[in-house]
Amino acid sequence: MATTHKKRLLVLRFSALGDVTMIAPVLKEFTEQNPDIEVYVASRPFMKTIFNQFPQIKFISVDLNQHYKGIGGLYQLYKELNHYQFDYVADFHNVIRTKIITTFFKLNGTKTATLDKGRKEKKALINPNKRIFKQLKLTTERYADVLRTLGFKIELTHKIHPIGFKDEKAIGIAPFAAFSSKMYPIEKMKIVAQKLAEDGFKIYLFGGGKVEAEELQLWENLHPSIQSLANKMSFEEELKTISTLHCMISMDSANMHLASLMGTRTISIWGGTHPFAGFLSYGQSMNDVIQDESLTIRPTSIFGKDPKEFQDVDYFQNLSAEYVYEEIRSRLN
Repeated sequence: MATTHKKRLLVLRFSALGDVTMIAPVLKEFTEQNPDIEVYVASRPFMKTIFNQFPQIKFISVDLNQHYKGIGGLYQLYKELNHYQFDYVADFHNVIRTKIITTFFKLNGTKTATLDKGRKEKKALINPNKRIFKQLKLTTERYADVLRTLGFKIELTHKIHPIGFKDEKAIGIAPFAAFSSKMYPIEKMKIVAQKLAEDGFKIYLFGGGKVEAEELQLWENLHPSIQSLANKMSFEEELKTISTLHCMISMDSANMHLASLMGTRTISIWGGTHPFAGFLSYGQSMNDVIQDESLTIRPTSIFGKDPKEFQDVDYFQNLSAEYVYEEIRSRLN
């Protein structure tokens, strides 16, 4: 008797860390609801660790720094991916590179669908003259919509699931972000960390790269219960540590999404960007967002790169260290 071949779905998303991380819970729930579909993710090699805890999601490593340059290179990548005989291709990125690859598949007769980024409504959200200030569709739902366009049924739970042991006294702090408009001032954040340590919490600091690691190393002098993990462990070990935290305190950054991935509650601090753009991490609550609601020029950007006229704005001017500390404590109690 012939065995029936499971239908195969390819998901394309090459960057950035936070965006790729948001894919994982969507695909986890998709595989649970569509067990007859074999799911593959094609992304940069570094992203593989994100999917390690989901053996049902297969990972294809694509090193775009070394290979696949230009149209010819992308055609080569398409040919390599085509060996898997995919029945569906979901473009979760919608950039020129993924559009070209998706087009090759489409011309081959493969069913494809592409992410709708909601550019028009996002533009309206940050338009200072005619702002339409409302909650936009969550990015995770936009990912799910791509799968729905391909004909699949998927209902997202928008719940995080703790993984294993949680240390009730362990708090993570990830004080950095890609843009300064998203970063609560370091001097204020140090005070918050010190006060939480004085309350008996163990504070673990997260960051990456030489500059961030050097800064966080200095924080250890503030209190014996403050420990920097920056550049001291592998990405996999870092994720394991995040899974044991009672809570992560993060900016609008990848660490917020990594905490969701590892089933850890996040209290997030927002500046120039706003959760209404749809980037609050999966399963996290708007009740755990700290931001200055009185600053009506917000949001000034979707991703944190400010237009020139807003580059000198202090989005955290009304959020004192004492205020942020009290806001965190009220949520932890």
